Amino acid sequence: MRKKNKYKVCVYAISKNEEKFVDRWMDSISEADNVYVLDTGSTDKTVAKLKKRGAIVKTEVISPWRFDVARNKSLELVPEDTDICVCMDIDEVIEPGWREVLEKLWDDNITRLRYNYNWSFDDYGNPAVNFYIEKMHSRKGYKWTHPVHEVLEYDGIEKSLTTDEITINHYPDNTKSRGSYLPLLELSVKENPEDDRNMHYLGREYMYYKKYNECIDTLIKHLKLKSATWKDERSASMRFIARSYKALDRLDEARLWLSKARNETPYLREPYVESGMLEYEIGNYLEAEKYLLMALEINEKYKNYINEPFCYDGTIYDLLSICEYNLGKIAESLYYLDIALEFDPNNERLIKNKEIIENNK
Repeated sequence: MRKKNKYKVCVYAISKNEEKFVDRWMDSISEADNVYVLDTGSTDKTVAKLKKRGAIVKTEVISPWRFDVARNKSLELVPEDTDICVCMDIDEVIEPGWREVLEKLWDDNITRLRYNYNWSFDDYGNPAVNFYIEKMHSRKGYKWTHPVHEVLEYDGIEKSLTTDEITINHYPDNTKSRGSYLPLLELSVKENPEDDRNMHYLGREYMYYKKYNECIDTLIKHLKLKSATWKDERSASMRFIARSYKALDRLDEARLWLSKARNETPYLREPYVESGMLEYEIGNYLEAEKYLLMALEINEKYKNYINEPFCYDGTIYDLLSICEYNLGKIAESLYYLDIALEFDPNNERLIKNKEIIENNK
């Protein structure tokens, strides 16, 4: 006989043209009591497939589009007597056994749960960007805010809990456009110019769009905000400013901002690796070696979205191998190349590099 659950748990989501993910998603959330989806205008078979799998679906076009409005309307579908709400996207998969863990950890005083989230994976299926998110929450008192990169806000005093026993994996459709993000971020900052989080995201988005001067100006604004106190994010803003100056071929300014980033977060690999990459790309191999070796002295990988995958895969060893080769340190070059190959054993360029190095021993 199935054990009676203590809490009523419902999953809710928004959807648009997600038919290829529906079955995988519904399989992963089968431990929920009910599933509620707000479809925002699918033209494929998303709605039909969701309904066939037992989801309760409402269709509504949100115009003008805002993620917070859509999330709130999807949350409104969840019955008031629900104890725990689980907000997910349909391109995500929650690992089995999550319901039992949730029942074990939750109590009537908890309002929100933070859990493990793998945002991206490398070519070998290993987590590349991993951090905590907190989209499991009590039914009452929460609402979504911000047009994009939306967050949950609570109207009382939260009691949250963190666990590594629940994991959600993100497998995005990379063919989908993120073209709406930039105007929505501009709107978000216009609505709340003192919000440091979205000011940072807006600057980063300008960088993605190669609007480098706008990126620099926006991220300097971010750093000047009184609420911008999280050092990891501040350091990322400094690194993005440096990337923009580098793209503008203003290398002295790029170095200056990377120095600021290293001073801000001497415990993170990212600013050291980017300093090494800058020097490597202009052929300054001795300086590149210095920064890359400093990066390797940092062994702890903090769990947040700021992490750059190239700081924890074989990139550092690959670059060091090339630096050492150009500095005439053949044995060291081969040593680092062998480590790089452990990360990516089928990389033809690395294999060719090994042949070249061995022929110069």
